[in-house]
Amino acid sequence: MQFSQDFAGDGYVITAYDTSSITVNGKRFTSSLIISARQIQENWPVSTMQQLQTHHIETFMQYNPELIILGTGSKQRFPAVELYAALSQQNTGIEVMDTGAACRTYNILTGEGRNVVAGIIIDKK
Repeated sequence: MQFSQDFAGDGYVITAYDTSSITVNGKRFTSSLIISARQIQENWPVSTMQQLQTHHIETFMQYNPELIILGTGSKQRFPAVELYAALSQQNTGIEVMDTGAACRTYNILTGEGRNVVAGIIIDKK
C-alpha cells in the first residue's frame, strides 16, 4: 500500500508497506526493524512473534519512548505476558497490531510529534 500524506519535518516516515517489506523515506526494507522519528535499527533479529523475548524489548527502551508500537506481520499476534510485565515496570505503553495498522499508527503519532518507537516484524516465510 502506498501512502500519499506528506508529513512535515525531516524524520523517518513509513511511505509504503506490503507483506514482505516496508519503505521508509523511499528506502525499501525487507528485514524486521525498529524505527523512531530520528533512528532506524535495521536487521532487528526478530522475524516471528515466537522469537520475541524480554531482551528485545529492552532495545526499545534505549529510545525512551512514551509508547511502543509492535507490528506483528500479516496478523495481529500478542507477545508473552512476561513482555507486558517488563514494560509495565518501566511505565511504557505498548500497542500490538498487524504491520499495516502499526505503520499507519506510527506515521500518525510521529506526525503529531509524539515520542513513539515501532518494532516492525517482517515475516520470513
